[in-house]
Amino acid sequence: MSSITTDQGIVHYEVYGRGRPVILLHGWLGSWGLWQETMAYLGAFYRTYALDFWGFGESGKKRETYAVSDFVSLVDQFMEQLGIVNAPLVGHSMGGTVSLSVAIKYPQRVSKAVVVGSPMIGSSLAPLLKLAGYRGIAFMLFNMMPVFRAGMKLYSPLICRDPRFPQMMDRDLSRTTVESFLRSIASLRRTDLTPMLSQVKIPAMGMYGDKDVIVHPKQWQPMLQGIPHAVIERFPTAGHFIMLEEPTAFTQKLKAFLDQETPTL
Repeated sequence: MSSITTDQGIVHYEVYGRGRPVILLHGWLGSWGLWQETMAYLGAFYRTYALDFWGFGESGKKRETYAVSDFVSLVDQFMEQLGIVNAPLVGHSMGGTVSLSVAIKYPQRVSKAVVVGSPMIGSSLAPLLKLAGYRGIAFMLFNMMPVFRAGMKLYSPLICRDPRFPQMMDRDLSRTTVESFLRSIASLRRTDLTPMLSQVKIPAMGMYGDKDVIVHPKQWQPMLQGIPHAVIERFPTAGHFIMLEEPTAFTQKLKAFLDQETPTL
């Protein structure tokens, strides 16, 4: 277990392997643990870093804001403190939105960007997720946390068919605060990357499961419209958590993309 101290709180991360760096970013209500299998595979070829955003996992939770822009700043600070000048960013869901946002705001930081089931437009989130971004509903859910967690365990097989997922989700949910829960999803709901996607000049890849019930499975379309050189990989039988449901195909396609020499665009 490793951590860095920033002026805005402790950031927990894990690192595995040797070679060129790759940074993995989790989604809403997630943590670095989502990437354990991916790190085990990529670690044979790359030095892989997986961090917990502020408010999630083992990172600090004493902040007033947990907006997408805060997490963009976090990635920049993380790379600065660890001496990582430039690296591919691989982000799941909200983490992919952050990855592209870093590539737009700090283009010198990002050599490649990979998004996995990520919204380009916040309105593409499932209705229940958008509702969770309203303060009254968020507080109601947290005041009924045992019932909420039990309900999520029952609902989780519809989100991800990996049998380990209910326990993983419950663990990550137990380490979330009402403010990080509320403010991060509210910020993501308001996000619209489409006007800025043309600024992404680096190689980019979108990986989307056709059975995604969390983010609209056709969010690869606005990504490709905004970044015409982007590579799109679709997984017909996967949902939102491709790395858990189809780990072999996922890691092989991810490594193949990371291995490609970066062309001048």
